[in-house]
Amino acid sequence: MFRPTYPPPDTYTAPATPAAPSPAAPLVPADPDPATAPAPVPAPSRPVLQLTPGALVAVAAGGTAAVLVTGTVLVSLFLAVAVTATSVAVCAVVLRSLLNSQHRR
Repeated sequence: MFRPTYPPPDTYTAPATPAAPSPAAPLVPADPDPATAPAPVPAPSRPVLQLTPGALVAVAAGGTAAVLVTGTVLVSLFLAVAVTATSVAVCAVVLRSLLNSQHRR
């Protein structure tokens, strides 16, 4: 039931690969007019990622919000564990007191 089933090997058909152009014949454009040839694209001289002052403030605010939310979640989990431990300790003291009072009678 949990074993994978594979298709029979004869049902697989390999995808058709396009024929590569022969390296002996160089590609020559039909109209080698230098006036219509596209100009080379200059390499960018500045970095791709630019942070404007507004974007920098937004990133800082987002990071601060993430830290605050994470801190709030962790503190609430810690408080939940502390309250649970306190209630278990109170229950243990009450049970101990009840059991000790029964042994004295």
